[in-house]
Amino acid sequence: MRNRRADGDRRMNLNEVFAPPSAFPPGRCNAITDVAGVRVGHVTRIDGDDIRTGATAILPHGGNLLQDRVPAGLSVFNGHGKMIGATQILELGEIETPIVLTNTLAAARAAEAILDWMLAWPGNECARSINPIVGETNDGRLNAIHRRALSVAEIRSAIDAASGGPVSEGCIGAGTGTIAMGWKAGIGTTSRVLPQKLGGYTLGVLVQSNFPGSVRIGGVAIGRLLGIPPAVTLAGDELTSGSIMIVVATDAPLSDRNLTRLARRAFAGVARTEASFSNGSGDYAVAFSTAESVRRTPKRRAAPSPVHDLPNERVSPLFEAAIEATEEAVINSLLCATTMTGRGGLTVEALPIDQVTEILRDRGVLDAEPTT
Repeated sequence: MRNRRADGDRRMNLNEVFAPPSAFPPGRCNAITDVAGVRVGHVTRIDGDDIRTGATAILPHGGNLLQDRVPAGLSVFNGHGKMIGATQILELGEIETPIVLTNTLAAARAAEAILDWMLAWPGNECARSINPIVGETNDGRLNAIHRRALSVAEIRSAIDAASGGPVSEGCIGAGTGTIAMGWKAGIGTTSRVLPQKLGGYTLGVLVQSNFPGSVRIGGVAIGRLLGIPPAVTLAGDELTSGSIMIVVATDAPLSDRNLTRLARRAFAGVARTEASFSNGSGDYAVAFSTAESVRRTPKRRAAPSPVHDLPNERVSPLFEAAIEATEEAVINSLLCATTMTGRGGLTVEALPIDQVTEILRDRGVLDAEPTT
């Protein structure tokens, strides 16, 4: 996919900079929506000099999620964050609403937006319990987060707008005001498709990057070679805290136990990008399966029923796909982002793609001459 920036700026994702060696190829859109039925929607709020925020919604399928739930697993690498609905995922191993990512102080409104959207579904009007899933990272360096600019209606519009196909990346939705490893970051997404001999399953990842560290691409310490961006240094803020939200989707028929194991592997992908996983980092990964054979329908929840489940011995390729896809999604969240000025006049620069490609070429990761 080319030019997946919503605002038209010409930025590139990792596969356009170079095709990194990988165990499995990407899907058609190289996005989480390559997993059939998964939908993504964004709402972006940029106002005046200091509002730089938004929300991103991920829907496991297009039906009534409260009635037809999906098995899910959750892994928390460092718990300095606010993930609404986490304990019920851990306890029951399922998701019954859209997943919404946003900023820290908008999490409560995101939960309310989810409840409004779910209660509007026919058959849900009298629901006594709904477990909204909301993840957050803190965009308060570029965004006047204390003003709580996002409304419930705006966040709900991200759910309403969710669709399949290409997914915009970078400074959009929940990634509008985020920063990772000293550079402007945002939303990133990728997918991997296993060969038929390994099941032919598709796995997709979407991340909201907002964490500390030093950028590493293709095994090359890009961040250390480029140094800390000047504006960040001048601001006296070397960004030593922050968070990441990771959403992993697959059509492989997995139990909630193996989905928890799958979610855990995503952090290996983050580590490859040279994240520092600081004390102040909230690092969460949630994984779900869209397979019809494991969907928790009303009939299956009413009585004992057989459930198709991939055996433990066959999940290792999915683990590898999750690691690869998460690493690439993080890099895409940086490469697709654009320089932004926000609260207090702070300007956070986008990763300079020309310099990145030059460094990769010098290190032998790219061909000596650019290809066309």
